[in-house]
Amino acid sequence: MISVEDAQNSILDLIRPMGRERVGLLDCPGRVLAEDVQSPRPVPPWNNSAMDGYALRAEDVRGASRETPRALRVIEEIQAGVVAKRTLGPGEAIKIMTGAPIPDGADAVVLVEETERISDDEVHIFLAVREGEAIRLAGEDVQPGETVLSHGTRLGPASAGMLANIGRARVYVYQKPKVAILATGEELVDLGDSPGVGQIYNSNSYALAAQVLEAGGEPVLLGIARDNAEDLTRHINDGLAADLLITSGGVSVGDFDLVKSTLGGLGNDMRFWRVRMKPGKPMAFGVLSGKPVFGLPGNPVSTMVSFELFVRPSLLKMQGYENLFRPSVEARLLHPLTKSPERRHYVRSVAYRDGDEWAVQAIEAQGSNILHSMVRANSLVVFPEYESELAAGSRVQVILLGETPSQKPEHLEMSTPERVHS
Repeated sequence: MISVEDAQNSILDLIRPMGRERVGLLDCPGRVLAEDVQSPRPVPPWNNSAMDGYALRAEDVRGASRETPRALRVIEEIQAGVVAKRTLGPGEAIKIMTGAPIPDGADAVVLVEETERISDDEVHIFLAVREGEAIRLAGEDVQPGETVLSHGTRLGPASAGMLANIGRARVYVYQKPKVAILATGEELVDLGDSPGVGQIYNSNSYALAAQVLEAGGEPVLLGIARDNAEDLTRHINDGLAADLLITSGGVSVGDFDLVKSTLGGLGNDMRFWRVRMKPGKPMAFGVLSGKPVFGLPGNPVSTMVSFELFVRPSLLKMQGYENLFRPSVEARLLHPLTKSPERRHYVRSVAYRDGDEWAVQAIEAQGSNILHSMVRANSLVVFPEYESELAAGSRVQVILLGETPSQKPEHLEMSTPERVHS
């Protein structure tokens, strides 16, 4: 068996980013930029008003107040998208709306609430302002030629807005990997079929497909391969049309665990089999026809945890991400845990903020067949290999799997496992 870190390094050393493709802005969020983007123009492109009010000369309203207003002659009104026809002179004002270009001759804007319109051509100003007041300067946000988004940036809503702001309708991003998912086993039936005695629904394919989607990939469900080399070979060959292949089940040591041997017969370059962890020890990785192949365990929790630790970082690297792993925090363990030494345990848990620190509590049911524990978990406590006891109050590393509550959840179960079984 190899360590988790050695397994991750062995995998990631072989993974390469995908090619790039050009997409529109609505396809950008969640993708990784595969180019540097420079602005061809200043943003904003001209000096414009930051508010509704009156454009004027600051020197004309010096000393203005409610008690001593300054009267100015209104010569024009402009809205956003309209350029003033006249140049502002001494003692004059132009009514202006937010975003409208600043008229020639004006050097400040007074908020409309600090004014009173006396007639069509006269306004009283109640506030003294300085030059530049309420004016957005050309290039204040972005200068021409400035790099607004760098290669490797994960694009989000603000990125899409910035691209539109500089007139870019399409950009190059890394391609999404297509991920073939194959479930194996005589006991499996798919949704829509009725399981017979000894049969169960194929849940792994759907959990894995959802994990692939969450990681930005495109899942391709290959269905169920039965426990014979011919059927496995056919399905595996179909999966090689994708960029990455995942199998679940069939990589242990049973008489019918044929995936490993079938892959070997097809020329798979097996890099490792079995990892020093629990759940998920019988996890295999190799390369077949230039494609990464992950042989994940069949138990649903083992499958999902193995995906989190090994497949998800690979998919992120294929898409150009630099941060490949889930965030982790140090947390206070709320109860003791024990286990046998030699294998690292990933304990399903609920983590939450407790004042200025993190607290974490293990979920009671830790069996690798208990999928409901993954539904409830938002984190994994990392129980190191050669430790057998963690005392209550210990500081432990916790991998965060998703959203975490800002306070202790009301429904959090207080009954917890003193010994971890998985």
